[in-house]
Amino acid sequence: MNIDISSTSEYPTWLPPSYHVATGSTSSPSLVSLTMLEHDADFPDNFPRTAKWCGDGSSLMVQCENRSFQMFTIESRSSSTSTSRSLTHTKTFPQPAPIVDFAWYPGASQHNPPACCFVASVRDCPVKLLDGKDGRLRASYPIVDHRERYVAPHSLAFNMTVDKLYCGFEDAIEIFDVQRPGEGKRLPTTPSKKSKDGLKGIISTLAFSCSPEYYAAGSLTPPSRVSDNIALFNESALEPVLSIGGVTGWEKGGVTQLMFNPTRPHILYAAFRRSERLWSWDLRGDPSVPLCCFSRKVVSNESGHKNLTNQRRQFDVEGTGKWLAYGNQLGQIAIYGLEIGSGERLAGGGGIGEARQIGPTLLYDAHCDAVGAVAFHPLEPRLLSVSGSRHFDEVALTASSTGGSDSDSESSDESTENVDMVRRLKERPQPSVRDASTKMWDFKGHGAM
Repeated sequence: MNIDISSTSEYPTWLPPSYHVATGSTSSPSLVSLTMLEHDADFPDNFPRTAKWCGDGSSLMVQCENRSFQMFTIESRSSSTSTSRSLTHTKTFPQPAPIVDFAWYPGASQHNPPACCFVASVRDCPVKLLDGKDGRLRASYPIVDHRERYVAPHSLAFNMTVDKLYCGFEDAIEIFDVQRPGEGKRLPTTPSKKSKDGLKGIISTLAFSCSPEYYAAGSLTPPSRVSDNIALFNESALEPVLSIGGVTGWEKGGVTQLMFNPTRPHILYAAFRRSERLWSWDLRGDPSVPLCCFSRKVVSNESGHKNLTNQRRQFDVEGTGKWLAYGNQLGQIAIYGLEIGSGERLAGGGGIGEARQIGPTLLYDAHCDAVGAVAFHPLEPRLLSVSGSRHFDEVALTASSTGGSDSDSESSDESTENVDMVRRLKERPQPSVRDASTKMWDFKGHGAM
């Protein structure tokens, strides 16, 4: 935390964190904390899916593969020479079914117990408002389909006044009054199932702009020439006001995350499934033409996404709107500069149509597995990263595809018709995890700006 103590002021003035990123550097920032999840004997290959800081950074919530949330806090340890800070596990909140998404209450803090809570979307359950201290249920917000089954939304977001909770699911957004648990108001994102207008499919992400009353929604349905999969909505009018796209030739998957720049609310960033690229739009201009493409490689519209994972990976923009962080499935983290007029951020000087391609200011090896999420600390120049993904044993897969035993080889000598016979294993191969760690990186003194 940066504090400016002036002799003319009675109270110290807090300054936003300053991230020192060396241009063109490949060296890693300082690793200040390496933490593993609490061991689960029933799920030994557990790994973090995503992680999010609460509003003041006093707590970290990690969504895990074993259907649980794990809470961490930052603990300071002082010695005679220095003071170190590390993440410490405090609580585990198990859930009855797989977790789809979660979101902190915007004012959540360990120092403010009434506001220390979060909402969670769990399969076949109502949306839950859970206490951040002990995990107890505070309120429920049910979404029921035409078969009277609970629907778990794929995206959750509070509006800027924190009185409404928005939940995105198939072809609709459900809007709840936070102070009044119970049924909400449904906003269809498409006129009908057969209609080609509006947002079709699962609403996978929601993002509110600092500008009043506007938010963006994205769908998992791939974009096409007749329809985009991102739209800007007006909160008061309860309808879309703008269609956002222009990446049909380069992105073949749906939208996985949307985020507005904190200091320039007219700039929108988007990530797509099975893609290493991020895109941005300036909503003051033509929303059908992207402003920038963030990529560590030269952008091509060829099908280079065959070996990319379907796993959702979260990017983040720090509070001053100057830096963007994004991890890839190789365990690397890329830091992109967002300053307007920064010529050093152009990669190759080329563009895609009218969109500029921007390469990373810093790219470093952070993990030995896919980076599922990165998150900037709200008050300090630190970056959090989590890693982990499912890997199936190659030996088991080979055995399941070829099959066979000594008795099979003897019978194959008698009949050539059984040579191509494939037998399934009695036990299904179980996935393994290469790196299920949570790390915190310090950017306070890394290089020079």
